Amino acid sequence: MERTGFEPFGEQLVSATDTQPRSRGSKLLLRVGTGLFWSLVAGIVLARAAFFEPGVYDGFSHVASLAKNLFF
Repeated sequence: MERTGFEPFGEQLVSATDTQPRSRGSKLLLRVGTGLFWSLVAGIVLARAAFFEPGVYDGFSHVASLAKNLFF
């Protein structure tokens, strides 16, 4: 085992000359997956903002009445 080929935790180091160019399909798949992920994140955040009702659980009496309805 060469010391120059491994980092202190045992992972093999990859030099810049060893990297292989990624295919066009791989790059496209990465971009599509990233775009899909962030569009889902944006959709969830926007839906949360659109349907959020502030003040629903503000008062203790409201929470207490909910708890009373659940248990009794």
